[in-house]
Amino acid sequence: MKLSYRAVNLPFQYPFTISNGRTKTHQPSLIVALELGPFMGFGEAPAITYYNITVEEMMADLEKYRKMIEKFALTEPERYWHYLHHLIPNNPFLVCALDMACWDLFGKMKGKPVYQLWETQWENTPVTDYTIGIDTIDIMINKMKAHPWPVYKIKLGTPQDIAIIEALRQYTDATFRIDANAGWTIEEALSKIPQLATLGVEFIEQPLAKDNWEGMKILYEKSALPLYADESCVSEHDVKKCAGHFHGINIKLTKCSGMTPALRMIQEARTLGLKVMMGSMNESTIGSAAIAQFLPQLDYVDMDGPLLLAEDIATGLQYNDGHITLSGNPGLGIRLS
Repeated sequence: MKLSYRAVNLPFQYPFTISNGRTKTHQPSLIVALELGPFMGFGEAPAITYYNITVEEMMADLEKYRKMIEKFALTEPERYWHYLHHLIPNNPFLVCALDMACWDLFGKMKGKPVYQLWETQWENTPVTDYTIGIDTIDIMINKMKAHPWPVYKIKLGTPQDIAIIEALRQYTDATFRIDANAGWTIEEALSKIPQLATLGVEFIEQPLAKDNWEGMKILYEKSALPLYADESCVSEHDVKKCAGHFHGINIKLTKCSGMTPALRMIQEARTLGLKVMMGSMNESTIGSAAIAQFLPQLDYVDMDGPLLLAEDIATGLQYNDGHITLSGNPGLGIRLS
């Protein structure tokens, strides 16, 4: 295989703010490509400050391990992931990008979309939400009005949380999902969740700090709404811990190190009776098309990355009132712009 890559800095349509005042206007990401004969597969890894992984660090690792990455004799993506996982154990974001590129490459070699390689049928796929980041109430309302959508994911974690949802609810009957990004205390959660339940909220994502398992046990037993783990469920080793503390998990491909381990996480979650959501880390159409391959296996999905960007770098996905349509082309089904 031949490896190539480039850094991109994708602009958001609006400044993107979550709890604790974290705001950004662009999403720095690394795009990787694996070429084998006439076929080329693409993968993506956004750099996330919260996890202390930068594009520069990913590129340095690519150069450090380039010969080893290229020398692997590809027979199946699962074997390549295991190889990469041990080769680059401290950079799951980069492993994800390479794993994603491998599945895209392998699908093109086999002439099938990735979801067909997994023998899943394109049916009963969930709609994606559209994310409204924290801002003034007026701006949040204007964002919602500018993007009519059946389901909104609303970022909270402010003293005005209830007032925000009450104001937004006046302008739409859409389903609301709340992402607190670990921004609440147990006392705040116990107070806010019953109020949110009366305002058409479907579930709460990561209400408490990622390591507050004792608090989550209490909240799990008392919550009027289902609770989903995000920061508390980074890798496949975290899935079992979430049982009895959350009603479901939100899998992020970038965090868990790729599509290959995500398949195992879904299987384990099902055996534990957990619901499964897959979420976005502001990926372009490249990373979002990887998420889309899992749609037949998911209960919920948050793959609005391309909708939040002012500029994209690939095509291959269509969004229609939350419903996702793939191009039908092999692999991830994408084409770089």
